[in-house]
Amino acid sequence: MSCRHLSYSYGQHRVLDHIDFHLRPGSLSALVGPNGAGKSTLLHLLQGQLQPSGGAVELDGVPVGRCRKRIALMPQKGTIDWHFPITVAEFARLGRLSSSRTGCCDVDGALQRVGLEALAGRRLDQLSGGQQQRALLGRTLVQPADVLLLDEPCATIDPPSRQLLLGLMRQLSDAGLTLVVSSHDWGPALQSYDRVLVLDRVLRADGTPEEVQQTLNDVTMGNHYCG
Repeated sequence: MSCRHLSYSYGQHRVLDHIDFHLRPGSLSALVGPNGAGKSTLLHLLQGQLQPSGGAVELDGVPVGRCRKRIALMPQKGTIDWHFPITVAEFARLGRLSSSRTGCCDVDGALQRVGLEALAGRRLDQLSGGQQQRALLGRTLVQPADVLLLDEPCATIDPPSRQLLLGLMRQLSDAGLTLVVSSHDWGPALQSYDRVLVLDRVLRADGTPEEVQQTLNDVTMGNHYCG
């Protein structure tokens, strides 16, 4: 997946400005930055839900608008109505409604992969915060995608759930899927990623966790992004 000179504006307000990067297949990348940096907007552009004001997004040389079904977006947990009266299995099955193609997992396989197979018949409103995040990921896994875009999957969950999700994301990238994970976190968890993209309207830094930390230190911006 590639972004070339990607820009986006809400009216007269420029949210993203000339973003350029290329993601190799099977990579696990963190997208970090402060509130309002444009992380969610960028994920929606990568998935083709938004049209850029300038530039382009391509997957294997094909404009993203022509291959959206190959790209799955896991939204933030707060965008879901967790009181909707369906079970975990029914929720996961919603990921298949938009396509007849098989995803990387069937519903049973996805729930097993995220550790929710024993809770398949439980209602959504009976899940903990960490279980809700895993249910969201399970729904994403049944989609027939080569690229997974995860919006704040580790927010508001306890450390054991976070470690479980990070481990699962690594397994998925090792299996050949390309993952981009947005986060506010700047700490030890970033060492779990191959690459870190630091966004604040423009791409402030891009590289391995060590390279990015050094870049931010060199331009005396580290304190702005840490925490």
